[in-house]
Amino acid sequence: MSAIMYRGLQQGLSTTWALGKIIFPITLIVTILQYTPVLPWIIEKLTPVMGLLGLSGEAAVPLVLGNTLNLYAGIAAIVSFEFSVKEVFILAVMLSFSHNLFIESAVASKVGVNLWLIIGVRIGLALFSGIMINLMWNGGAEPAQYGFISSTEATATGWGEITLLGLQTAGIAVVQLAAIVIPLMVIMQFLREKGWLTVFSNKLAPFTKMLGMEKNTSMTLVAGLTIGLAYGAGLMIQAVEEDGVSKRDMYLAMIFLVACHAVVEDTLIFIPLGIPVWPLLLIRLVTAIVLTMAVAFIWKRSDMKKRKEAVNEHSYNTL
Repeated sequence: MSAIMYRGLQQGLSTTWALGKIIFPITLIVTILQYTPVLPWIIEKLTPVMGLLGLSGEAAVPLVLGNTLNLYAGIAAIVSFEFSVKEVFILAVMLSFSHNLFIESAVASKVGVNLWLIIGVRIGLALFSGIMINLMWNGGAEPAQYGFISSTEATATGWGEITLLGLQTAGIAVVQLAAIVIPLMVIMQFLREKGWLTVFSNKLAPFTKMLGMEKNTSMTLVAGLTIGLAYGAGLMIQAVEEDGVSKRDMYLAMIFLVACHAVVEDTLIFIPLGIPVWPLLLIRLVTAIVLTMAVAFIWKRSDMKKRKEAVNEHSYNTL
């Protein structure tokens, strides 16, 4: 038992170090940028685009903060303005697809999936969902009721305080990462060596097969669905290295997870904003399933076509 814990601890520390080297600098940079003209300039440039999404110009603020930081920053920005229920719902759906864009995408790319593919899929889903909801929903014009959420947050003045706040925020992010990843790695090491992961993978085999993936991808899906891309990346990296997850299956898993990661937590935190959360949950889940199945189908057809062409070429050369 102690040997298993030791191996799990080693794996957890190694993964925390690898991911922390990404999370710390990005968090530091983005936090400092909040106090420079950069983010306001980005928000100003995005304001004209908001009309296409059925949003007012102020909606650029939560979108920028939610994408550069996290969902909590986006929500804090939402409650700082008076939006309609429809606007808040559009913002919630868009941010659920593309929040914490730089950190989560960079960390997720550590499993071997192209960074720009992840970013492109997430931004594409966010924009597409926003436009479709705006076109299809005629209601929701009443003002949103934000309940008990507070929009207050710490501020800093002077470059010394700003830098200190950035270092503190980045340090806390890495500590939170370690607090989640290390225990998870110990638990996963125990489950793996006791053979329980195999049983669990077999139970999820029908679902992963429906998505076009092998059953050894199941733990990658569970990790991303429950604890998100950033924290789940450690388990994903381990799955690639030890479970023999193929490159194709990892790409399919990441396409599914960029649309539907941390689905429970990311849905529940929008409840106090006074919007319907069940549609939010269903939109993410259905989008993830349909998109992944479509990509798997296209990928399979492409592979079959390549194999057929190779066979025909071999037959021609033989003749």
